[in-house]
Amino acid sequence: MKKVAFYTLGCKLNFSETSTISRQFEDRGFQKVEFSDTPDVFIINTCSVTENADKKCKKIVKEAQKINPEGFVAIIGCYAQLKPKEISEIEGVDAVLGAAEKFRLLDLLPTFQKSDEAQVLASEIKEARAFNNAYSINDRTRTFLKVQDGCNYHCAFCTIPLARGKSRSDSIANIIKSAEEIAATDTKEVVLTGVNIGDFGIQEGKRVEKFVDLVKAIDQVNGIDRIRISSIEPNLLTNEIIEYTLTSNRFVPHFHIPLQSGNNKILRKMRRRYLRELYEDRVSKIKNIIPDSCIGVDVIVGFPGETEEDFLDTYNFLNELNISYLHVFTYSERANTAAPDMEGTVPMKERNRRSKMLRILSEKKKRQFYESQLGTTRTVLFEDDVQDGMMHGFTENYVRVAAKYDPLLINELKTVQLTHINDNGVVEVEEPEMVFETH
Repeated sequence: MKKVAFYTLGCKLNFSETSTISRQFEDRGFQKVEFSDTPDVFIINTCSVTENADKKCKKIVKEAQKINPEGFVAIIGCYAQLKPKEISEIEGVDAVLGAAEKFRLLDLLPTFQKSDEAQVLASEIKEARAFNNAYSINDRTRTFLKVQDGCNYHCAFCTIPLARGKSRSDSIANIIKSAEEIAATDTKEVVLTGVNIGDFGIQEGKRVEKFVDLVKAIDQVNGIDRIRISSIEPNLLTNEIIEYTLTSNRFVPHFHIPLQSGNNKILRKMRRRYLRELYEDRVSKIKNIIPDSCIGVDVIVGFPGETEEDFLDTYNFLNELNISYLHVFTYSERANTAAPDMEGTVPMKERNRRSKMLRILSEKKKRQFYESQLGTTRTVLFEDDVQDGMMHGFTENYVRVAAKYDPLLINELKTVQLTHINDNGVVEVEEPEMVFETH
């Protein structure tokens, strides 16, 4: 029995796909092992949102060679689609598979025999037309369920349409079938994932279904306690979606909504499909229905043409907005996108300074949100995440909590009271068993 190990870089979507591909290997008689357990085959699923992700790929290949110099190394994912030839020249790489090939990996590489030259199996991105169903299972407490892939937007900074192709989706019927399979495994929380999830519903190039209809259908699946939406564009987050999810028993009050800039001039340069006024309206709508909702924000700093005044416009907008945390990205030039040819390149030192300012703001926002939740009673999904005798988990509205370790609590939903924020910035709770005795 050959041993195979997987390493995943990037987003929840990548994790769902890696998990599905790993099950394909197990169905063919492979033993799935940890990366350090001297596997015969290494599968590295890559990301290419930032330059840093490309560097990480090279580092992991080097590590795989140390662990087993005779091991077969295959690279899949976004970076593999964008730069297959470049990856094939990395020492230690044996095969590179593109977006249209990665789910056929076992058929295309039946023997995993090393050769003098790396095999490049990456067709043009226009060939990536099929939707490949995927979900993670037994890898984490949450399950990531892929419902959509690709993107028809062409934001000036983004390589995703080049790496994943056009927007396409599974059918609601197929997704419900997957959700029922997931429910049978005692999974407590499902995270719906995609590249542009709000654009759900395109099959074979035509829109046939809507995301809000998927939301309503999956809400009816028995056996899943929580459903979370990974990330959704503000222009696609309709009032109907907000109102339905926030009154649902299964959808949690947590939204992650990309902003990218709080300055309208920069939003237009980025080719985003909304202005900041719409974003502010979406946040207000959510908070008016459930004030305790958690709202996360993606933001990019240092985009070409972003002056200090533009940046401060973004900073002040975010500072005044009723949000819970930020994911801050330092703009990096990506080949074959529009942004690198734009005027007004921001020096890297300045980009880093702005990133640091927003990361400090994010910590402040998160602290304010956590403080607003102290004294409330919440439901926590405890994870197998133990540090210094404390286990961790997340409330329905995405507050990270810590409690005294109890192995019986792993993958369990428990009602707790949030008491105080510890030195690590995590909310501690009353001993779960004490709280349960009162119910």
